Amino acid sequence: MFYDYIVKDAKGNDVSLKDYKDKVVLVVNTATGCGFTPQYEGLQKLYDKYKEQGFEILDFPCNQFFEQAPGSNEEIVSFCQLTYGTTFKTFAKIDVNGENAAPLYQYLREEFPKAEEDASSEGLYKMLEEKGFTTSGSDIKWNFTKFLIDKNGKVVGRFAPTYEPSKLEANIEALLNV
Repeated sequence: MFYDYIVKDAKGNDVSLKDYKDKVVLVVNTATGCGFTPQYEGLQKLYDKYKEQGFEILDFPCNQFFEQAPGSNEEIVSFCQLTYGTTFKTFAKIDVNGENAAPLYQYLREEFPKAEEDASSEGLYKMLEEKGFTTSGSDIKWNFTKFLIDKNGKVVGRFAPTYEPSKLEANIEALLNV
């Protein structure tokens, strides 16, 4: 279950995901040097709009995709706060695929192996395949893949990197109002 995991925050401290019980949570693997990095702005807007209603965003920087999350955890936090005004929690940099994948991400991929896509997903996946990345299976395809968790800790959605944060509003509202 989602709440069974303990992850490291950007300062290296253990954080139990039990801290997020009874909240709607969006888990995102991010990168500060990616074409999707401006999604931080949309994520922050969602957070500002729904945090008082029990919504949380958990930001997990990942450097596995063309090393687009360079720098230390502290540098990443600073960049996000200064550039995009983020106030949601940023965790320690992790791997989301492969033998060193964080246990949380192994779980998320097992629970929801395929992302909901939008019109621009096909172009992203075609480009990734041309560069030798796999776009089949449950692996995370790229930065800014999003997982939506309900108040009971159930993974209820996975969204492709191209899926803009604003498109998640109806899903978030529905889960908050349950």
